[in-house]
Amino acid sequence: MKNLIVTAFFLLAFCTHSKAQQLKSPEGKFVMEFSLLSDGTPSYNLKYKNKEVIKSSKLGLELKNDAKSLLNDFTVVDSKTSTFDESWKPVWGEQNQIRNHYNELAVTLNQKGTDRQIIIRFRLFDDGLGFRYEFPTQKNLTYFVIKEERTQFAMAGDHTAFWIPGDYDTQEYDYTQSKLSEIRGLSEKAYTANVSQKSFSPTGVQTSLMMKSADGIYINLHEAALIDYSCMHLNLDDKNMVFESWLTPDANGDKGYMQAPNHSPWRTIIVSDDARQILASKMTLNLNDPCKIEDTSWIKPVKYIGVWWEMITGKSSWAYTDELPSVQLGTTDYTKTKPNGKHGANTAHVKEYIDFASQHGFDAVLVEGWNEGWEDWFGHSKDYVFDFVTPYPDFDVKGIQAYAKSKGVKMIMHHETSGSVRNYERHMDKAYQFMKDNGYDAVKSGYVGDILPRGENHYNQWIVNHYQYALEKAADYKIMVNAHEAIRPTGISRTYPNLIGNESARGTEYQAFGGSKPNHVTVLPFTRLIGGPMDYTPGIFEMDMTKLNPDNKSHVNSTIANQLALYLTMYSPLQMAADLIEHYNKFPDAFQFIKDVAIDWDQSNYLEAEPGDYITVARKAKGTNNWFVGNVNGETSRTSNIKFDFLEKGKKYTATIYADAKDAHYKTNPQAYTIRKMTVTNKSKLSQLSAPGGGYAISIIENK
Repeated sequence: MKNLIVTAFFLLAFCTHSKAQQLKSPEGKFVMEFSLLSDGTPSYNLKYKNKEVIKSSKLGLELKNDAKSLLNDFTVVDSKTSTFDESWKPVWGEQNQIRNHYNELAVTLNQKGTDRQIIIRFRLFDDGLGFRYEFPTQKNLTYFVIKEERTQFAMAGDHTAFWIPGDYDTQEYDYTQSKLSEIRGLSEKAYTANVSQKSFSPTGVQTSLMMKSADGIYINLHEAALIDYSCMHLNLDDKNMVFESWLTPDANGDKGYMQAPNHSPWRTIIVSDDARQILASKMTLNLNDPCKIEDTSWIKPVKYIGVWWEMITGKSSWAYTDELPSVQLGTTDYTKTKPNGKHGANTAHVKEYIDFASQHGFDAVLVEGWNEGWEDWFGHSKDYVFDFVTPYPDFDVKGIQAYAKSKGVKMIMHHETSGSVRNYERHMDKAYQFMKDNGYDAVKSGYVGDILPRGENHYNQWIVNHYQYALEKAADYKIMVNAHEAIRPTGISRTYPNLIGNESARGTEYQAFGGSKPNHVTVLPFTRLIGGPMDYTPGIFEMDMTKLNPDNKSHVNSTIANQLALYLTMYSPLQMAADLIEHYNKFPDAFQFIKDVAIDWDQSNYLEAEPGDYITVARKAKGTNNWFVGNVNGETSRTSNIKFDFLEKGKKYTATIYADAKDAHYKTNPQAYTIRKMTVTNKSKLSQLSAPGGGYAISIIENK
């Protein structure tokens, strides 16, 4: 689509206070108004189909050690509007083409008494609003420290929200569903134990925040393009139902060190009266810069297996020996210790996974616990934890590389930093070069535990910059990144598509740590996945953890059919078959779907959706005429009704339906499923049972 830019100028230099300036979305469903309050405070409001979504809300920033903050006493000196319309092709994604169409209002403000200027830029799409603060080059505002950003989101009612507690270090929580007014009373119950967490308020919540109004309006609050800035949380004034931004502080309590010219991330409000449109929105991606990697031919979606779940469940261990109370890399001689017999990352075992990957068409194998240092890696505030290049005695790096290559399988490296980001940066070039020398094109990085340097948080500006540094450095080495425990994504993958996955939420591992709510996966696409794909690690077939480890009493709150559907509903170009080889061998007919399902798409159609209850999506595999459908269900059994009108007219397809059996239940009968085949066309319909914690998955292959 050809770019179209139309610009109009409104010079308001002589106005003390501006009248409300109105901006409409391209199709006119949204109307945003900007104005200055009587004291010169910037404010905005937002309506959707003539319904108030955001009431009058203040904008501005509080500065540290400054006589006057960027909060009030502003006048409008310039205002510009424009329209932008383009289409762009992602390197990977849910669609092969994305339209970026918005109307823009950029308001330049001058502050009386300081002669400082800021620009507030609004972009109004057909699916919502994005806005940010910009700080142009000027004499009176060059270096400044943010004490707090004071962006408000005034809600129009006591909405139902799907939220996790405000936290500077982790998003690994189950979601709580409640009214906004109930958050304070539920905040203590909403916290679940995690290795590193710092809450800041009984009404603090994290973004992406999903809400639904009493009259059926779905509202999502988040941010886009988080670069060189602290992560934004939201703190609720529950008397007035007003959220205000709450940035993550550094070790000094400061929330942002700025040098003009610069700008904040975008603050985003996605709105619809159809929940499916929230899932389909590409506004977060569109607010990020275009791809900065010139040659992207090395960035490819990956379906993988790995030596991981057995350690998570406690069947095997990351550590090589149980004899060492402490490890000092470079001086500890592992050849003089007794192996514990439980170490998962040994050469013979890894070759079994390589054989399985080769036999069943998987791209890669991940191995965790291959490198020295796991005996005392966590909880000691230890700076020099790993060097990322020294294997244990039972892990033959060169031999495994050669064996994997002979089988047509790639290896995925694992870099656990133990939160010591300074140590990781010291070793990063050497570690990435070691990867390339040994045939590794992708890395899973981890940031478990409190951050070092001490006092820093996982989500403040300094650490956000570290994650970005690691990502850009990886691009220099043509390495793809899957970062765990890092900052939740904000669409950065458009700019750096080598970011093929993140964790940054409560993933499948928690099913082995006591379980997650059975409807957890019906919430995540409305929250965590708004900013980018998640390495959720689905595909668990054995739900009883005592069968892997008698001491682990956890239960996976899901049916097998639900696990299959996750490959569609939890979109990611990086998908793991996370269970053990022997469990897939036990259910080869169900495992066939994991082997068949695509991981890169030309088209995606959300067929049904309700946060916390159910999601059904159909996706067309890239470069083919084949489709795959996934449905995940919450805690209540329901019948899903869908049409196949997304199929090409005049074509016949063979649909293989993997579904819950009639008596399936996530707790009492999770492995009960049925498989049936039927011929379908674009006129076909399906009525299908989804059990509690269940779902279904369908492969739809064009008949030749």
